[in-house]
Amino acid sequence: QVQLVESGGGLVQAGGSLRLSCEASGRWFSISAMGWYRQGPGKQRELVASITNGGRSNYADSVKGRFTISRDNAKNTIDLQMNSLKAEDTAVYYCNRRGWPYLGSIEVDSWGQGTQVTVSS
Repeated sequence: QVQLVESGGGLVQAGGSLRLSCEASGRWFSISAMGWYRQGPGKQRELVASITNGGRSNYADSVKGRFTISRDNAKNTIDLQMNSLKAEDTAVYYCNRRGWPYLGSIEVDSWGQGTQVTVSS
């Protein structure tokens, strides 16, 4: 059974930093990318950052230069280092894994339960 478990959320003042971690369990046939999404109050879920199996990263314009995604393939973990946090970064952050669970399957998304990040101004 695939599980993604996030940790590291919390309350921080504007300008501060937080580090989110996600540990993935359960082996898939192939993974295309892992990443972090967020959903703020009254907003749709949006991509924050992603990283491919080969290490190529992609960031939302709103977090470029402030957030850094990293991946440890051996440990099946991804981290999101968030610096210079702003009030608008307040959201529930979700870990995502995209790929093919088994040979012949379609590409699917797996999600964690989410972790709350609150930035006070």
